[in-house]
Amino acid sequence: MSVTIKDVARSCGLSISTVSKVFNGYPDISEATRRQVMEAAREIGYKPNALARALKTNRSYNLGVLFVDDNISGLTHPFFAAVLNAFKAEAERYGYDITFINHNIGTMEMTYLEHCRYRNVDGVCLACVDFFSGEVDELVESGIPCVTIDHSFEGHPSIISDNLNGIRLLVDRAVALGHRRIAYVHGQRNSRVTENRIDSFLRAMEDHDLPVPEGYLRQGRYDDGENVRTHVQALLKLEDQPTCILMPDDAAYVGALDAVRELGLRVPEDVSLAGYDGVRSAQVVHPRLTTVRQDSDAMGREAAQRLIDHIVHPASAPCDAVLIRSELMEGESLGKNDLP
Repeated sequence: MSVTIKDVARSCGLSISTVSKVFNGYPDISEATRRQVMEAAREIGYKPNALARALKTNRSYNLGVLFVDDNISGLTHPFFAAVLNAFKAEAERYGYDITFINHNIGTMEMTYLEHCRYRNVDGVCLACVDFFSGEVDELVESGIPCVTIDHSFEGHPSIISDNLNGIRLLVDRAVALGHRRIAYVHGQRNSRVTENRIDSFLRAMEDHDLPVPEGYLRQGRYDDGENVRTHVQALLKLEDQPTCILMPDDAAYVGALDAVRELGLRVPEDVSLAGYDGVRSAQVVHPRLTTVRQDSDAMGREAAQRLIDHIVHPASAPCDAVLIRSELMEGESLGKNDLP
């Protein structure tokens, strides 16, 4: 005789409705209750039937992830890989699977929305994409529950890393160490992340009554060390070269270091460098990188929770932005400056 959900409820001393909520991924169940039910189910050998669950709830328990990386680094991208790993782990904890959304199914081309409907996803996490494209607008306005990372659409939840405060932390720290000539190689200007960071940099410099000379603000590329290397060399060949250079991300650090050393200079004795993201790989390079750590785990978890909440409670789930704080990670690449 097969084990039923009633047997699980009896085994752990909870109501059938509470046990059902656990198996159906409701977010309003405490972690202790969820763990109690899952342990009881394992002990008595109960396994939920995915097809029966889908028929009963009219949901596929499949979440789409839209991740389109212009640099073709894909899931090797250190920051987004960490965010999506946390998203996946949290979604699986609630009983959901993950499907990556793209333009092609075999030889068949389709829009993002068509792919979502083809896969019958319950909701979509938009993690890295051109948020200003008409195709993304079509998906967001389709009625499919969506959550966005580092971009906000009205009427949809979003998870925002505190980019404004992150850049200010770096500028404030550089100024505290005596730097007055601070340059910034930022990423592509096709996202609010970049615009927020540039605005924060300029405001922080103005608050410290520091000029930003022509050529000190340069557009590089995210996750492209060779590109940033070129910009760092150009900055260090200026007649009035900066003593501190902020980079778009941690991935640029090796390229920037090469640029400095090729000119016979040292980090941080001759020029200081600082990154952004807080990825582990940059912390093993000498000198250890000073950077801003984004809480990628919290961003991924919050994105999954907010998306599932909108799937389960479409009328009452909040549509606000969740701000995830960043923190300064002190390293050795940002040193004291005694030059005027």
